Amino acid sequence: MKTAFIRLHIAVILAGFTGVLGRLITLNEGLLVWYRLLISAVTLWLLFGLKGRLQKIPFRQMAAITGVGLVAALHWVSFYGAIKYSNVSVALVCFSAIGFFTAIAEPLMLKRRPVFQEILLGLLVMAGIYIIFHFDSRYKAGIIIGLISALLGAIFPILNRQILKKVNVETLTTYELTGGFLTLSLLLPFYLNQFPTDYLVPDPSDFGWLLFLAWVCTVWAFQLSGYALKYISAFTVNLTYNLEPVYGILLAFLIYQENEMLNWNFYIGLLLIVLAVSIQMFRVYRMRNKAL
Repeated sequence: MKTAFIRLHIAVILAGFTGVLGRLITLNEGLLVWYRLLISAVTLWLLFGLKGRLQKIPFRQMAAITGVGLVAALHWVSFYGAIKYSNVSVALVCFSAIGFFTAIAEPLMLKRRPVFQEILLGLLVMAGIYIIFHFDSRYKAGIIIGLISALLGAIFPILNRQILKKVNVETLTTYELTGGFLTLSLLLPFYLNQFPTDYLVPDPSDFGWLLFLAWVCTVWAFQLSGYALKYISAFTVNLTYNLEPVYGILLAFLIYQENEMLNWNFYIGLLLIVLAVSIQMFRVYRMRNKAL
């Protein structure tokens, strides 16, 4: 059990580290995600295909998973775009808006009644983001792109939850990343036409960090979470992943000294977001105990 918790927290820290890598890798955000998907998809096909852990699925289901993969790919592109147009800390703060968008999108997509408390907590997060946006206009573009990323990030897990009722996690992840890579490949020429870049091929340094991003922060983090799920409840795993933005911001402070670039309004906004996440974690924990 102790080993499972250690591996889970390593996975969450690696998830937070992806933001740091987004600033470190100098490629255009579209190309960054394209290479990440390419390396991750090939690795997963070799890893799970050779082990015989991939299910055969009908074309219609494959098409649905490919569509979700495109949503995930666009979520990553906009997330790294937010980093390029602002910084890691601001992008991760916007990432916290996923809770607000989930509270609205999930009832609409699954045709159930919204939870009033979740919407209020989501609004508290949005208030924190507004304080940062209102008092520091330097990050206007980054915040808008970050909120688009959060909206997309809220949608694709809802779609995933429905697909997981019919396929295993390994099959979903492999086909999803492959679908994201293929659809992004079709869109990339149009994207690069609108947002041109001088570098299409990563230099040795960028390529090394891309391998780290794909193999360590994507494939290995996935395996660590899978191991943790064997010994820890899905509830605990999901709750722990709420710490991802916190870990990412601390890493950005440590590596890039971004705390020196931020004003007091950032910390007030961040405090509101952490408060909302903490209250939500407490709510879910109480509801879980009552159900037992």
